[in-house]
Amino acid sequence: MKIARLLALLRRLLHLHKRKTAPLAPPKRHSQLPRILLRIYFAAGFLLALMAIGTAGFYVAGGAEANLSDAFYMTIITVTTVGYGEVVKIDGFAERLFAGVIALAGFGAVTFLFTSLTVFFLESDLDFTLRRRRMEKQIRKLHGHYIICGFGRVGRNVANELTATHRHFVAIDSDEAAMETQRERMPGLVYLGGDASDDDLLLSAGIQNAQGVFAVTGDDSRNLMIVFTAKQLNPHTRVVARCHEVRNAEKLRKAGADSVISPDFTGGMRIASSMIRPHVVSFLDEMLRSELKLRLEEVRVPDHFEPRALDTLRLRSPNYVLLAVRSHGNVVFNPPKDFMLERGQHVIAMASPLGRQELESALMPE
Repeated sequence: MKIARLLALLRRLLHLHKRKTAPLAPPKRHSQLPRILLRIYFAAGFLLALMAIGTAGFYVAGGAEANLSDAFYMTIITVTTVGYGEVVKIDGFAERLFAGVIALAGFGAVTFLFTSLTVFFLESDLDFTLRRRRMEKQIRKLHGHYIICGFGRVGRNVANELTATHRHFVAIDSDEAAMETQRERMPGLVYLGGDASDDDLLLSAGIQNAQGVFAVTGDDSRNLMIVFTAKQLNPHTRVVARCHEVRNAEKLRKAGADSVISPDFTGGMRIASSMIRPHVVSFLDEMLRSELKLRLEEVRVPDHFEPRALDTLRLRSPNYVLLAVRSHGNVVFNPPKDFMLERGQHVIAMASPLGRQELESALMPE
């Protein structure tokens, strides 16, 4: 009954979204078209100049019997190498040498021009296809990565955090021109262009092997569809959704979002915290800006981990500080040495990216 009610709600929201929003424009593609156009202009200009030189040369070579029409026609059949017959007599060595040069140069110019035109018409689709294949090849090698659906201001900040903590991700956005611009700033960016709520696109992004999905577009109804689609394709992946209107948060949770964040609400809380607890906020800011890239991290104890007392693991390192262990909904802060660490628990620590890797290695069975 709840599922049927949820599906009806999704249909209403999708219908409302289609009525309020205009269709998405086809993604713009960054390509080499300006360079190809320059080649076309150069080839066309060279060919026109060659035609003028050839017409003047054949007019002079024909003497009194030739006219401009004959000379122009002679230039055309020489350049195109069709050879319908000479309308201007060419008897001397100099005239034949001139005709040969015009033929060779003209054939090269025509070939270059038509090759450039062919590339001009095919380049966009070919370039897009090759780039898409390269991206998908990179994505197939990823495992345990994240998918960022929506690469606006919020999505880019999410990407910066994942990059700072050495986590792989795939970005999805409908504005492919903007994505290509971001790729110039982030050379390692892996992205796909299109609607992130599309099943095939999420499958191409490797959602079956993804550890999490961020639904962070600027439209709550689109985020709702992304959440619903992601959970349908991979019920085990964690989905975090952005919510512009706080009243839509519960709808996103019903669609399957594991966590819903409202930037407006969070920003208000942060502003209030900066006023009433400034030293705590400044400490967190300094931690984020630290060269060590310290973060509050959580590491799940693997399923094949044998239960052991905490002191036997010797979880000590200058790269992380153990803060707490979350077990079955309860959080044990500063756990004692005899605390039994078991599979399925989550170890919470302040750690650098290297410290997180050390902690993960320490929890792996020998």
